Amino acid sequence: MKRKKRLILIITIAVLILGMAFFPKIQKKIFSKDKNDSPLISSEAKSSSGKPLNIVAQVLQYTSLNDLVYTTGSLMPDEEVDLSFETSGKITKIYFQEGTLVKKGDLLAKVNDEPLQAELKKLQAQLPLANDRVFRQKSLLERDAVSLEAYEQVTTDLEKLKADLELIKSRISQTELRAPFDGVIGLRLVSEGTYASPTTVIARLTKISPLKLEFSINERQANQIRPGIPVAFRIQGDLNEYNATVYAMESAIDMRTRTLKVRASYPNAGGKLKPGISAAISIRMKQIDNTLTVPNQAVIAEMGRDIVYIYKDGIARQVALSKGIRTESQLQVLKGLDAGDTLIVTGIMQLRDGMPVKIDKIIDPVN
Repeated sequence: MKRKKRLILIITIAVLILGMAFFPKIQKKIFSKDKNDSPLISSEAKSSSGKPLNIVAQVLQYTSLNDLVYTTGSLMPDEEVDLSFETSGKITKIYFQEGTLVKKGDLLAKVNDEPLQAELKKLQAQLPLANDRVFRQKSLLERDAVSLEAYEQVTTDLEKLKADLELIKSRISQTELRAPFDGVIGLRLVSEGTYASPTTVIARLTKISPLKLEFSINERQANQIRPGIPVAFRIQGDLNEYNATVYAMESAIDMRTRTLKVRASYPNAGGKLKPGISAAISIRMKQIDNTLTVPNQAVIAEMGRDIVYIYKDGIARQVALSKGIRTESQLQVLKGLDAGDTLIVTGIMQLRDGMPVKIDKIIDPVN
């Protein structure tokens, strides 16, 4: 058994020695092959020496750039209120028709005021006598026939009577429901004979001309918005474009949403549009004249830089940009390009600096 183990050990050592002897030759043979024989490198060489890449280009020109902001908002009534009485009582008469226009001060409804009217008549009947007493006492005072105190007493009684009359008239006015402003009155929620209290809503009055357009913009544009800026908006199912004007902004940015609430005014002549409708809004913050722009799709963000490719003598050349504002489709160029440069707008991701290219088509600039 020991002899057999010794024999296996000798054979193993012999194999290792032979392997070490022949391995350098095999290694040299494998790695001495020319690098140009590598299939990968050969393929890359063919790619770099192949036909020029066909591209579409655009000749840059000075143009105007509109800084547009897009957002959504809602149309709101200029004024809106739930109508109710200031006092309690049974409704004796409703004067308005649902869904109609009413004028400021129009009488809309009334609650029972018979006890108050009776009290008013009583006080009015006392008024002539009180005036006569003051007149007589004044005449007697001028002749020193009565004391000043007696005259002042009847004068005070007259003033108290007049105050009571004003109080009754005020309480009677509280039994009348009048329109606080011009508007459209909605559906009535009560009927004649209903006992109404100050918490009972009779109907809703809405002022629909003009309308408010409320929307929010992000904090980046907050410093640019100001009263007087025009706002264009569209509503669903309507091909028309409507124009409003910004008139007010919230005093601070909402810390939760990082947006600023803005309101614009739309005249809404004839009351065509209804409050509550959603609107797609575009706001022209400013217009920049005589500037260079490039399409957004022609710009590549690479390692913190914005780069484009221009065509020059059949070669694609990489250019780093200094950018200005960005709109939905265009990017303003501050530095890096000049008017007359030929910008490559297709095949951007395939381009490398110095790559041969061929122009298939030159397109017009898009504002």
